[in-house]
Amino acid sequence: MADVNMIRSAAGTRSAAIDEGLRAHMNKVYGTMSVGMLITFAAAWALSGLAVSTTPTEYQIGPDEYLTGLGYALYASPLKWVVMFAPLAFVFGFSAGINRMSAAAAQVVFYLFAAVMGISISSIFLVFTGYSIAQVFLITSVAFAGLSLWGYTTKKDISAWGSFLIMGVIGLIVASIVNIFLGSPALMFAISAIGVLIFAGLTAYDTQKIKTDYIAHAQHADSEWLGKSAIMGALSLYLDFINMFMFMLHLFGNRE
Repeated sequence: MADVNMIRSAAGTRSAAIDEGLRAHMNKVYGTMSVGMLITFAAAWALSGLAVSTTPTEYQIGPDEYLTGLGYALYASPLKWVVMFAPLAFVFGFSAGINRMSAAAAQVVFYLFAAVMGISISSIFLVFTGYSIAQVFLITSVAFAGLSLWGYTTKKDISAWGSFLIMGVIGLIVASIVNIFLGSPALMFAISAIGVLIFAGLTAYDTQKIKTDYIAHAQHADSEWLGKSAIMGALSLYLDFINMFMFMLHLFGNRE
């Protein structure tokens, strides 16, 4: 009987340690993601301020608003294609190379990626009103928090969603590239509506995956793996939030 009690006590101690470690792990994931979001929106806001001027130039975009040389290079010259697709290339490179990085290096690269993403989406401050950007950001934040909480707490196994949602993301990328050349408002509306649903699902899916991955590996006490896992988890949730925000902005944002 004493042995049984000792086994139960040891199991309870391990379970408590895993729960405490999981909370710390999730705090690191959300904290890293939040810092990345701050970097992204700070970079986007700062760059948009440098890209537009009230001093007349040949690149007028609105009443008393003109693109500066930097603004023209980023938004109107062939460099815009590099700016547009740089985050996608960055994600693929980061995902492929993270196993060769230390956890500290991976965190720095993630923050660099967040800055690159800020450059890529900085045009939203030229296209949409500041009020609508803030409004959609708040709506996205509330939706993201609810979906992530559900993914963390639900007892339902939603791992089967993964392949379906990833196929949906690939379809969105292809459709978005096609629509760059078509410029169809109807197709853009459909892409945005479907995109919101897909990244809403991915928010819950990725949250549960981060949790289950931690539980599966926590017993090995590999601090380096756990550190990099937190960075990759932050990247996944960051991408879910950014994409959901951008699609919702296209659906509900008020244009300048």
